[in-house]
Amino acid sequence: MRGHARPVNSYISQWRLSLTAGEHSARHIRRIVRSLLDEWGLSPLCDAAELGVTELVANVVRHVPDRRCVVLVLRLETGVRVEVADGAPQLPVPAAESDVEAEHGRGLVLLDAVVDKWGVGPRSGGGKMVWFECVESLIN
Repeated sequence: MRGHARPVNSYISQWRLSLTAGEHSARHIRRIVRSLLDEWGLSPLCDAAELGVTELVANVVRHVPDRRCVVLVLRLETGVRVEVADGAPQLPVPAAESDVEAEHGRGLVLLDAVVDKWGVGPRSGGGKMVWFECVESLIN
């Protein structure tokens, strides 16, 4: 895997990785996210960001036939934004709160509980992008 943090301007840095996700990809990407957040002075956001990126990459492995995706980690003025884009048009659907027996969708419910906000939308050129943000104000 290749990626790097580079300044976009004096306030924002980013890291981008294109990959074909496998069963161990989330573990490696978690380590990278932790390293970036440590470097950016956002260590208190690590647990939530790691859980979030794990869920999004696991969803690619489970639901995207070719398992290809792009992971983008953006340093925001207020925290971090993580985006995972893929070529599959199906949008993720969180399990209903009452559906505790559901085999899929619970990860998005957990994601909703630990990040400031998240969403999903179409990706230009086809597919979708799922994103979440963790902000510093939630840790103070």
